[in-house]
Amino acid sequence: MASTTPPSQDMTKRPDPLTLEVVELIGEVVARFHEDYESAAADHALTGAQARLLSLLCLEPLPMRRLARQLKCEPSNVTGIVDRLEARGLVERRPDPADRRVKVAAATPEGRKVARSLRESLRFAGEPLAGLSEAERVALRDTLRRMLG
Repeated sequence: MASTTPPSQDMTKRPDPLTLEVVELIGEVVARFHEDYESAAADHALTGAQARLLSLLCLEPLPMRRLARQLKCEPSNVTGIVDRLEARGLVERRPDPADRRVKVAAATPEGRKVARSLRESLRFAGEPLAGLSEAERVALRDTLRRMLG
């Protein structure tokens, strides 16, 4: 008799070959993206961590603890990264409007310009995705959104 447990809940069942191939391909895509991102960051005289922090701050100003959680590192590491970006004029510290006792880091106009240039210089986005039609990119986007839930 066949199992009535849905495949996503059956932890003892081994993934099928197609699923294993998809997982392997996702790993290769992630590795290639990280390699390209690190290279683009270096072209802008940034480390990968500095580039990621700057990108986050372009979305909204954030307190150091929240930045540390999002970057999965210690707050003391974030402080050093912010210090270096602040010295270059790419970020600034300012009082949190919700709690003036707390400081938030925020991207400066120059920081937003550098972050935009970095995103635009990513070869990964231009090369592999350029070979896909708009319909294929939409399908890929929608599939990735579903996977992220």
